[in-house]
Amino acid sequence: MSAVAAAVAVPLLRRRLRIPAPVTVVACAAGPLALTVLHPRSKKRDVALFAMQMWAFTVVHEIPFDDPERLRERLRSRYPIVADRVIGGGTLPNVRLQRAIARLPRSGAIDRFLTWTHWLWFFEPYVALAVILLRHNDRFPRSARQMAAVFDIGCAVYFAVPTAPPWWSSEQGLTGEEVRRIMVEVGETTWGEAWEKMYDTLGGNPWAAMPSLHFATSVTAALALSEAGKIEGALGWSYAMTLGFGLVYLGEHYVTDLAAGALLVAAVRRGEPLAEPLVSGVNRALQRLERIASG
Repeated sequence: MSAVAAAVAVPLLRRRLRIPAPVTVVACAAGPLALTVLHPRSKKRDVALFAMQMWAFTVVHEIPFDDPERLRERLRSRYPIVADRVIGGGTLPNVRLQRAIARLPRSGAIDRFLTWTHWLWFFEPYVALAVILLRHNDRFPRSARQMAAVFDIGCAVYFAVPTAPPWWSSEQGLTGEEVRRIMVEVGETTWGEAWEKMYDTLGGNPWAAMPSLHFATSVTAALALSEAGKIEGALGWSYAMTLGFGLVYLGEHYVTDLAAGALLVAAVRRGEPLAEPLVSGVNRALQRLERIASG
């Protein structure tokens, strides 16, 4: 039980107590494993495991930004600009979209709609899994496992290859053309004085951009919902495609980031059968520990 408590407490106290990053990562990883030993398999335990996994991701993906100067030394910004200029025929797709929509009579409404689509991502993957849990419970473990794998592998890439998003590179004069961060523009007018505090709370690690986990997890949710039913799938894909368009238009991600996110999803789904022997072995070991713990 202490491992579960540590998985919650250590991240909350790590800055105040200056807990080393490796200790925080180990504590976060040990929590879900301890939970599987303490409690037999059930729907509630499955939900609790995924919740602990997401708590761990939220904490761990921010750790590299604890030392911004050190992270800045490893920051990559040029390669997605080069790739996206090829995709955009010499001009970044972000810029092409922003210029085109700015000429439309209702561009402000489009800005707000796509910004809210982006903000809703903080709920969408979990709502999708909740739908599967409630209506297609037998599919929930696999769907949650794939979602967790996408988050975790993406987090590992954030550590290995920190990459700047287009809005940040534009602010630094690296793109050669202005990429507006439309979400901030809408946020300031929507929330007023509360926006700055909201942004600071949710900002996390601004250099966690490649791959786009916004897009990758929405695609993962869409695939899981498609396997559950046609209506669910249509809703999931409608959201994922709208979000993908919005992420590029809003200046949050390059097209290259989205492509990497899609490849990550494909790798997780195709790699699942290859990982099955290892997962089964870990599960058997945890079940033995569970029997020991229960007496």
